[in-house]
Formats: sequence, C-alpha cells, structure tokens
Amino acid sequence: MNKELKGLQSLESDSVSKVFFRYLIPSLIGMVMMSVNVVIDGIFVGQRLGSVALAGVNVAFPVFTIYIALSLWIGIGGATLYSKALGAKEVAQSQSIFTHSLVLIFSSTLVIACIAFLFREQLAVFLGANDETMAYTMEYMNVLFTCGFVVTVHSAFNVFVRNDRNPNLSMMSMLVVAISNIVLNYIFLFVLDFGVSGSAWGLILAFALGTLVLFTHFFRKESTLRFTKPRYSWKLTRDTLTIGFPSFIAELGIAVFTAGYNIAMVRWAGTVGVSAFSILNYVHSVMLLMFLGMGAAIQPLISFYRGAKNRARERETMRIAIITAVVTGAVVLVIGLLFADVIVSVFGDFSEDVRKLAVKGIGLFFTAYLFMGVNFVMMTYFQVTDQVRMAIWITIAREMLLMVVFLLTLPHFWGTNGVWLAIPLSEFLVVITVYLYIRNQKKQPSMLTS
Repeated sequence: MNKELKGLQSLESDSVSKVFFRYLIPSLIGMVMMSVNVVIDGIFVGQRLGSVALAGVNVAFPVFTIYIALSLWIGIGGATLYSKALGAKEVAQSQSIFTHSLVLIFSSTLVIACIAFLFREQLAVFLGANDETMAYTMEYMNVLFTCGFVVTVHSAFNVFVRNDRNPNLSMMSMLVVAISNIVLNYIFLFVLDFGVSGSAWGLILAFALGTLVLFTHFFRKESTLRFTKPRYSWKLTRDTLTIGFPSFIAELGIAVFTAGYNIAMVRWAGTVGVSAFSILNYVHSVMLLMFLGMGAAIQPLISFYRGAKNRARERETMRIAIITAVVTGAVVLVIGLLFADVIVSVFGDFSEDVRKLAVKGIGLFFTAYLFMGVNFVMMTYFQVTDQVRMAIWITIAREMLLMVVFLLTLPHFWGTNGVWLAIPLSEFLVVITVYLYIRNQKKQPSMLTS
C-alpha cells in the first residue's frame, strides 16, 4: 500500500498548473480520437458500398452513441468515487469501486443489448430504417448488440486509467482504437469484402485492441487500479449513477441540439439553412470536444482534491480551468470573426446564399464559446462535488430547455439571426445562473467566493 500511496504524491506536490495541463492535453487528443471513429466508418462504408449502405449505417449509429453515453454515465460516476477514495488514502475502497463499476457497465450493456436484440427490427424502424436501408442497418446493429460490451468496457476503463494518474496511456489507447479502425475497416471492406458487418467488426476489434493497451496500466509501478472480488452494492450503484447522470444527459443533449437546429433552419431558411448549419456544426463538434476535454481533465483532479480535503488546490485548479476556457473561447471567437469566409471555404464550394448565411452564422454563433467552456467546466465541478442537481440544470438548460425556448421564439423577431443566437443566449443565461448559485452558497466553499 505504501508504494501505491507514494504514487499519489505528484498530485499534491507538483504545481497546480503543471498537473492541470498534464491532464488537459491528453484529454483533448483522446476526445478528438473518439470522434475520428465515427468519421472513419462513414468514409469507408460510403466509398466501398455506396450511399444506401452509408445511410443504413447512419441509422444504426445511435446504438453506438447510446453505448458511449452509458459508459460515461457509469465510468464518470465510478471514477469520481474512485478518485475521492484515493484522495482520502482509502486504496482498498477505491479498488472495490473500480471492480464494481466495470462489472456494472459490463452487465448493464449485456442486459440492454439482449432486450434491444429481441426488438431490433422495431428499433431499426424507429431510428429511421426503410425498405432500402433495413438490411444494412440490421447487419450493423447485430454486431453492436452482440459485442457492444467491448465498447462500453473500454470507455469506462479508459476513464479509470485517466483517474489513476495515467492520462497519456488513456490517450494512447484512443490513438490505437482510431488507427486500428482505419486498418481493419480497409481489410474487412476492401480486401475481404465483408460488407457492412465488416465495418462494425472493425470498430469492435479496434476497441478490443484499445482495451489491451489499457491493461498495460496494471504493470505500472504507480498503478493503484486492481481487480478485487466483485461484491454488488446498491448504495454504490446509486451513487455511481447519480454522479454520472449529467454526463449521460450531456451526450443526449448533443443530439437534441443537432435536431433542434436542423428543424429550425428548415422552418426559417429551408435547405440553404440546413446546409449552412451543417458547415458550422462540423466546427462546433470540434469545440464541443475541446470543452469536453477540459471537463475530462479536471474531473480526476477535483475528485482527488475533494477526497484529500485540499480545497486550496481544488480552487486553484478551477481558476486555471475557467481562465483556460474563457481564453480558448475568446480566441475562437476572434478567429471566427476574422476568418469566417475561409472557414466556410474549407468545407467546399457552396452557393452564395449558403456561404453568406454560414459566414453570418459563424459570427453570431461563435459568441457562445465565451460562455460554453465555463459551463462545461462548472458542470463537471458540480458533478464531482456532490452538487449533481446543479450539474443536471446546466446540462439540461443549455442544450435542451433554454435552447428550445429560444429556437421557438427568437426567429419570429430576428429570423435566422434568432436561430443562430439561440445557443449563445442559452449559454450566457446558464453562466448567470451558475454565478448566482455560487454567490448564494452558504455552506459549501466556492472557488469564486473563497
């Protein structure tokens, strides 16, 4: 145990800024690699099997998204409890939490997959499959239902490795998944001609290889992660699911955001509006990953410092994270204002109507990034410091509640400008509520008032 505790010293002895960026950079790269897997499957299937097969895979892909959301729900919840236990120097308890979480994610995935498999045809129709795409959708989904637990176990395990002070291995695992997915997709589709199922098997096997990379963490001298005898605990399950719930909602919120903006643009600008939004949404996806990466970077640190009752380092970490988020958002806004036309050109040669609407949209929408990063950071902070209700409020308000209200009202006054401004105003109002909440806190210390 002494060796295991000794490995924790760097979190409390190194400068806060050094520790923060040690976690931030690998987290950002890992998030980008996760998005690459989505793009890879689409490119290979579209190039080898055509547009109908690609449409079938796109219909089935929400199953993968649900797996990722489920793994973050249990992974973030369990890892937060794990890091708190480490901070309190309760190593045996932390190892029990790790084992419990992986067993929970494995069993949950199997149960959900078995139920979904029984109703797979109805699910495919619900997701949008038709007579043309049904065969491709079913082919892809069948593989995910059979072996999707590999994806969820890897994603949850990945979070724990990052929490066990090894963010670089977490990043390397995602790099291996992305590179393996490219190689395996090429072999299965272009060499072996396995069809759509080949793409799905490529994804599953890539995640399996990424899991093997994560297992090397157990050979690390500083590793605290250990498997213990599994013992089910309802209280631990409840705490894990409660803490991780905002991460699950955040994944669903991305889908609500995309659907909401597409519907609003169809209503107020037709196909031109949808095309303009699709350009902006590619850039927005990158920004979401950056801010998610910031949240992933502070989660292990705040959890550990909270467990260690080291509020000074906790506050300093949050100060640096908030400054980093604001500066990043401001830089991106300036880039958007100065180079909006260049950004649009990167994605192709569009009609003048699409170009003008997209350029205007970038100038308006990018103001959201002044506040969005702060909201992501604060959501993570509240999530891991037993203020889950506030974390849920931030998640639901910014991409669901307030956004939908603004999308339904603002366009009546400002047209498409109102559509573009729905998210910036939502993010701004949520920041205000966060500030008011922190200012009015009486019992719990705050990084802004202490």
